[in-house]
Amino acid sequence: MYDLEDGRMAIALARAELDRHFKIREIESEKLPEKFSEKSGVFVTLSRFPSKELRGCIGYVMPVMKLKKAICDNALNAALEDPRFPALRKEELDRIVVEISLLTVPEKIKYSSPEELLNRIQIGKDGLIMEKSFFKGLLLPQVPVEWGWDVEEFLSHTCMKAGLSSNTWRKGEVTIKKFSAAVFSEKSPRGKVIEKELL
Repeated sequence: MYDLEDGRMAIALARAELDRHFKIREIESEKLPEKFSEKSGVFVTLSRFPSKELRGCIGYVMPVMKLKKAICDNALNAALEDPRFPALRKEELDRIVVEISLLTVPEKIKYSSPEELLNRIQIGKDGLIMEKSFFKGLLLPQVPVEWGWDVEEFLSHTCMKAGLSSNTWRKGEVTIKKFSAAVFSEKSPRGKVIEKELL
């Protein structure tokens, strides 16, 4: 999978892309391991410091492009294209922390009852995708940990993220997928990078 050094390089890559966009500095890219040339799903999350208030979060669930390009794309997408927030301003760059989630390929959860479904999801390990017709919602593995949710609350909030009623998951009318992620974050703006322990 990915280790802390991979996480540090991923964060540095995202930061360099943001700095390049805002014409702050041009950083010569360091040599990246081969795994950064492999296709991977990735999410980039920007949060205000120290409040931890979300400032932007966008990513690719599926491995549709090389990891290094996916990181750069989504650093800019999270900063400029998240419809929930105004575009990030240059003066905010040193007041946000960058977090990167490197995803495994989502797998459909097979279950025959709501009770069985609850036993197939692990808080702190699994992220969820909820799909029904053209409705789709995703929550990363760190979200239920940060909010203190149990599995039922996690499922309900993922339904609501998809624009569905909170108890839709109980009715067997949705496709539910799970994935895991290695999550890396700056401790402070441009500061030390850590791997988040979710369990």
